[in-house]
Amino acid sequence: MGGVQHDGFKYRVRAAGLLLTAAYLAFAAWLLLRPHYVAWVPSPNLRPFGTIRADLRMGTGQAARHLLAGLGLLAPLGILLPMAGGRIETSGVASFVRTVFAGLMVSISFEFTQTMVPGQLFDVDALILNTAGVALAHLLVVPATRRHLRRRELLPQQEGAPQGRGELREQRPAPL
Repeated sequence: MGGVQHDGFKYRVRAAGLLLTAAYLAFAAWLLLRPHYVAWVPSPNLRPFGTIRADLRMGTGQAARHLLAGLGLLAPLGILLPMAGGRIETSGVASFVRTVFAGLMVSISFEFTQTMVPGQLFDVDALILNTAGVALAHLLVVPATRRHLRRRELLPQQEGAPQGRGELREQRPAPL
C-alpha cells in the first residue's frame, strides 16, 4: 500500500508540473510574441555574443538587466520540465541533458516564431541566454530536490526506522 501512496504523490507532482509548464509557456509566448511597433527595425543578430557585447558596452546596470532578463526568461523551465517528467530515480546527467535540450528547442521555437511578428527579430544571443538560464535553474534546484525526495522515499523503508508518518500512511486504505 505504501507504493500506492507514493505513486499518488508522483502523479500529483507530475500533473502539477505539466499544468505549470503549460501555463508558463503560454505566458512566455504572450510575452515574446507581442508585436513591437518601432519606426525602424535593426537586422537580426546571427553572430554569437554580438548582442551580449553590445549590452556590456551600455554600462553595468543596463547590461546586468538585459543579461539577467535573457537568463531568467525561460529559466523556470529548468525546474518545471523535470517536474512534469515526474522521474525521481533518473540519472542527474540524463535529466540535465534532456532539460537543456528541451529548453533549447523551446527557445528556438520562440525565436523562429518571433520572426513572423512585426518588430521582432531573430537573435542567436537570446538562444544562448535562454538555454543557459534553463541549465542554471536546473543545476541550482533539481539535484537537491531529487536528493530530498529520494531520502523521503527511503526513510520509511529503512529497517529499524522509527515508527513515523510513513508507517501510518501505509496502514491507511487507498482512497477510491
